Amino acid sequence: MSGPRLAYVINSLEGGGAALPVPSILDVLRGAGAHVRVFALTRRDGRALPAMEAAGLDVRVRDGGETDHLAAARWLARELREWPATHMWTSLSRATILGLMLGPRLGIPVVAWQHNAFLKPWNERLLRLLQARAALWVADSRAVAMLTTQRLGVSSDRLATWPIYAADPAMPQARPWQPGDVLRLGSLGRLHPAKGYDVLIAALARLRADGFRSPVPYEIAIAGDGAQGPRLAALAGEAQISELRLAGYMSDARAFLGQLHLYLQPSRREGFCIAGHEAMTAGLPIIASRVGELAVSVRPQANGWLVEPDDVASLGLALREALSDCSAWEELGRQSRTWMLNEYSQARFVQTGQAIWARLG
Repeated sequence: MSGPRLAYVINSLEGGGAALPVPSILDVLRGAGAHVRVFALTRRDGRALPAMEAAGLDVRVRDGGETDHLAAARWLARELREWPATHMWTSLSRATILGLMLGPRLGIPVVAWQHNAFLKPWNERLLRLLQARAALWVADSRAVAMLTTQRLGVSSDRLATWPIYAADPAMPQARPWQPGDVLRLGSLGRLHPAKGYDVLIAALARLRADGFRSPVPYEIAIAGDGAQGPRLAALAGEAQISELRLAGYMSDARAFLGQLHLYLQPSRREGFCIAGHEAMTAGLPIIASRVGELAVSVRPQANGWLVEPDDVASLGLALREALSDCSAWEELGRQSRTWMLNEYSQARFVQTGQAIWARLG
């Protein structure tokens, strides 16, 4: 096999987050001339694997867990030698820490993705100590690029930004609300404290306590699973929020978004936030926290509402305003889609990725 051989190292094959865009990212790198093989340090739920296999990716999955770091390092070193890899691209903290430890020792230049707006303190210290070993750092958004400079000390000449999402013009547009319809609000995400669904429940409870009644009946569906599920169900039950349901994991995110009239992203923290941007590509207006890339993509009075993170009053005020006049939602949704197709076009996605690969020589 001639040409560069790129080992794309990821933490796991868990669905959602940064895993699902992997086929699009690697399609760009393969188009630029790289032979690619994916190495997953552990399987987890495996939901990202079918899309990778459908894209024709060669995926190697380690039979191991999430804390056996020495065994993971030995497995990865063996795989890198046997292939052998000429370049390594790592994604998320565990993969990046192991990659930065192994790459220089094996003579393999390392490109390190940064997706996470929050790093565990120990991981942050390790990454800061190891950051000089990377040939290049790549942030998935402007917000994460700023954080990478601030917390890891990566200089601008060693840092590129490649938004992790390309808007698909073929994505079906959600059907706008029509008089007589129940308003359908929803969110896609892990049931995790970072997503702020407890803040959403508290905001709905406050609206109820203040006597607010929406002029149009509404329902809210949260699609996702996670450890916080029982707690969120209990909070909604205690607050008597009958309009909200936990819909569980959705394998078809586009179908779910297509049934909504408005999207909610009440997160405490985010990096790029693929789900929120996919909702806007579907032509949905959005209520989102002022975190990560959402602070740029959500523009008040143009395509939605920005609220302060972890702020019940701010989220409640936006919900009250939105529900009080749903006639504006169709135009807000149209502007969401237009913004996404222009700002995050597939052509720009490809050009950015090719330019980054070219920097590696």
